[in-house]
Amino acid sequence: MPDDLINSYMTGPDEQGRFGIFGGRFVSETLMPLILDLEARYEHAKTDQSFWDEMRDLWKHYVGRPSPLYYAQRLTEELGGAKIYLKREELNHTGAHKINNVLGQIILARRMGKTRIIAETGAGQHGVATATVCAKFGLK
Repeated sequence: MPDDLINSYMTGPDEQGRFGIFGGRFVSETLMPLILDLEARYEHAKTDQSFWDEMRDLWKHYVGRPSPLYYAQRLTEELGGAKIYLKREELNHTGAHKINNVLGQIILARRMGKTRIIAETGAGQHGVATATVCAKFGLK
């Protein structure tokens, strides 16, 4: 294997979560049963057609995907050269791309029987998306 691929997303992570000599799983032992359960449920969900059917339906009818492309004619003319298109992610439900990931996380949590969700948020968009999807599914 070429040296530039040893620690690459193209070749990993392996079954232990490692990218070559880097990575792995470093969590408190008290959390390991929860991590292992999450991992098993995720492995099942990612190959479960009903999971993906639900995701695709919600992306289309709840989030508003695929996001439209807008041809920026005046900007294209001003700059010359290539045609410039803007992907309109702000038109997604909650106004950002964060809901794309959160939707899958909440569907998985719901399938695991979770009723309360705790999420980190920096500038707030992830928290807004999490709260929005939780409200849709009646989660706290």
